[in-house]
Amino acid sequence: MIGQPDAVERLHAAARSARAVLAGASGAAVAAMTHAWLFTGPPGSGRSTAARAFAAALQCADPGVPGCGDCQDCHTALAGTHPDVTVVSTDQLTIGVDQTRGLVLGAAMSPSRRRWQVIVVEDADRMTEGAANVLLKAIEEPAPRTVWILCAPSTADMIPTILSRCRHLALRTPSPDAIADALSGTEGVDREHARAFAKAAQGHIGRTRALLLDAAAAAGRAEALRLPTEVGDVGRALRAAQSLVDAAAAEAKAMSDALDAKETEELKVALGYGQGKGSGSARGVAGSAGILKELETKQKRRATRTQRDALDRALIDIAAFYRDVLAQQFDRSGGQELRLVHEDHARQTRAIAENSDPAATLRRIEAVLEARKAIAANVAPLLAVEAMALTLRTG
Repeated sequence: MIGQPDAVERLHAAARSARAVLAGASGAAVAAMTHAWLFTGPPGSGRSTAARAFAAALQCADPGVPGCGDCQDCHTALAGTHPDVTVVSTDQLTIGVDQTRGLVLGAAMSPSRRRWQVIVVEDADRMTEGAANVLLKAIEEPAPRTVWILCAPSTADMIPTILSRCRHLALRTPSPDAIADALSGTEGVDREHARAFAKAAQGHIGRTRALLLDAAAAAGRAEALRLPTEVGDVGRALRAAQSLVDAAAAEAKAMSDALDAKETEELKVALGYGQGKGSGSARGVAGSAGILKELETKQKRRATRTQRDALDRALIDIAAFYRDVLAQQFDRSGGQELRLVHEDHARQTRAIAENSDPAATLRRIEAVLEARKAIAANVAPLLAVEAMALTLRTG
């Protein structure tokens, strides 16, 4: 967890209290621990990392400070192979009732290692209303050794009844300096280069790492930041919108294709395709076609989410671009006190700032935010981005 010592100390205290619970203590000695947690924070703040680390600390077998990171229980918890740690990270648009019921059934079982049964839901904000109600029942009547760790962007993403039964840990966006220090040490990259990309990623640790190490991510950002300078007329605006949507689709396809092929091949082997003798062996076991069709449907939903996520990242970059324009329009320091998000595009933002006014910039930022809302509400991405691009042209 980068740049968040207060949150780290709270979780250490909870892990120590959890160990005291196992030893039979009560009262003040166990006050820092509870059975249900809600970790919130903006994207990139480390919600999932914190949840996994806390789960490892609860399972830690080291007699010293919980969460040593070196024992087998810590290793398996962090790797996702610990028998008493379940991590749910959906690649679908929602988490449904059936999946949540399965989690609740697993949570009711006694931990095999005699410590805690820990369920981490990394995308708790994606639960449907029905799924949230199923989860609520489990949190209201928890098993003695069960711990729920829910992750969501904010408290507003959870229904009030669940929120009231969880202990809240609020994480914040790390500073560019903290991210740069961490990545320059672990990834061996130039610190100033890392700091610049940390600012461009607006404190999102994973996004910073991707911009530093993944050429496709860097190319996607460059494509997004080209759009504001390519909306001079209607034709160019529409072409820029198409290019942005195509770039997001290509990024999503690149991420999905290899995984889809691997999943399909593994499922075919499991279903017996091409195994054994006779004509029936080529078709797999009875019902294989339906199972493969179900996988194909799941993969299409994942591709939709992946494309939306890629496009949303691009729109966030564009909104930050216009934020830099606005900062330059109100600058009274001659550029000495500006804290631009996209420092490497200062020349482009300055040119737009000098040829427009703050009111127009605010309308453009609003247009970008409206496009994000429209896409989240299932409006066709191209239609939403085209509407945005036309508004960016006129301000």
